[in-house]
Amino acid sequence: MRLKDWNTEERPREKLLLKGPGALGNAELLAIFIGSGVPGANAVSVAQELLSSAGGRLSELCRRPAKQLMRQRGVGQARAVAIAAALELGRRYLAEAAARQPTVNGPEDVVDMMLPILKGLDHEECWALYLNRANVVTGKEKLTSGTADCTLIDNKQILRRVLDEQAKAVILVHNHPSGSPLPGESDLKATRSLQLALKAFDISLFDHVIIADGAYYSFQDERVCKSE
Repeated sequence: MRLKDWNTEERPREKLLLKGPGALGNAELLAIFIGSGVPGANAVSVAQELLSSAGGRLSELCRRPAKQLMRQRGVGQARAVAIAAALELGRRYLAEAAARQPTVNGPEDVVDMMLPILKGLDHEECWALYLNRANVVTGKEKLTSGTADCTLIDNKQILRRVLDEQAKAVILVHNHPSGSPLPGESDLKATRSLQLALKAFDISLFDHVIIADGAYYSFQDERVCKSE
């Protein structure tokens, strides 16, 4: 059935204006960006197909570049770009909200801060968080992006930033797109290397947190590294 044949209050745009965005399902919200359907499928149906291709998960859609979204029936370039832009705005909103709570007392705080940045990525990124004596994050820095692992981090780069920030501790954070947060041998080596480099300057490696969808691994919790 065409959307214009639906009751006015059930059409996605009109429903949003009448009841607010929270009243719409994910497919209905996506349908607003899709705009119109194709022969045999209205905009909501196209949105449902797009969601189904991602296993019903917005996190999976976030992984897909616009060109991949365009492979879906009824999603052309303009629609794919609009959807990708909307998903990126959502990611940035979460990152902005997380930035308002910069104090770290444990790995859960690190996950809350970094998950909006790392969730849904199809590549690995490695970040450093710099803390003062009160465990407040005074700065954060992306160290690598698109690498196969975290072994390519530059300890000298981190040390320079530590001295600039007058930081007293560092937290290493990276994601595993594979979905498993368990560290590999390269993660263990990179952690130990950074820990030794920092110790020479009386700086603590507070933790190394690996984030995967729905799970995380804390070197500190597992006592793989101990803050000095």
